[in-house]
Amino acid sequence: MSKLKLKDGTEMYYKDWGSGQPIVFHHGWPLSGDDWDAQMIYFQQQGYRVIAHDRRGHGRSTQTSDGHNMDTYAADVAELTTALDLKDAVHIGHSTGGGEVIRYVNKHGKGRVAKAILVSAVTPIMVQSASNPDGVPLSVFDEIRLKTATDRLQYFKDFPMPFYGYNRPGANIKQGVCDNWWRQGMMGAINAHYECIKAFSETDFTEDLKSVDIPVLVLHGEDDQIVPYQVCGVKAAKLLKHGKLITYPGFPHGMPTTEAETINKDILAFIKS
Repeated sequence: MSKLKLKDGTEMYYKDWGSGQPIVFHHGWPLSGDDWDAQMIYFQQQGYRVIAHDRRGHGRSTQTSDGHNMDTYAADVAELTTALDLKDAVHIGHSTGGGEVIRYVNKHGKGRVAKAILVSAVTPIMVQSASNPDGVPLSVFDEIRLKTATDRLQYFKDFPMPFYGYNRPGANIKQGVCDNWWRQGMMGAINAHYECIKAFSETDFTEDLKSVDIPVLVLHGEDDQIVPYQVCGVKAAKLLKHGKLITYPGFPHGMPTTEAETINKDILAFIKS
């Protein structure tokens, strides 16, 4: 087990396997680095060094009382990449992790990052507002907050259904996938999960996206019931200087797990391009 003690005393758990060009994986809410299993083993076998951390308050990292915001998440990643001396790295973020990636790359990644990939990401901003009229209403996130705070045990049993598209007619529901989602979620701290909802829904990444100079691949499922692809994926790609967008008809939010074969091949092709 590898842990890095950050400047504020938080211990960040991470996995670091293999050698070669580093690929750093950033997980979504409310999960852990384990959510990247299908990518970690695939890219290690392709000859890459693969690294996945548990965000503070999530998984096996310290359950801190504060720091549950995108600036801190990105700064934590910067400490990890400095400690591991990662250069020419590819950073891949799913959902909340996509926001973490673009904030890290913009604020801390200069000279260290070769490419970035945003998968079902929350960028540029999810919540509905006067300037983002087609965003997701704040009431949706208030409901997620309420259920997380008061009924997390059952809510985290229910959430994988739309997350993986298992609520669609004819879906091939895999109980192990649902159980693994619940296992990862319940490893984390309730306060971290509660505060992270604001971080992933209300943080505006518009300027981060505009400022990043490296190539960025945006992948998004067109049947994403958690982060709508028109609200985020399509808009994010348009803001990037060197962005490439791939959308997938019928793919759900959790497509790195349910559609790993397709996603992995597209990521590999982009890294090698």
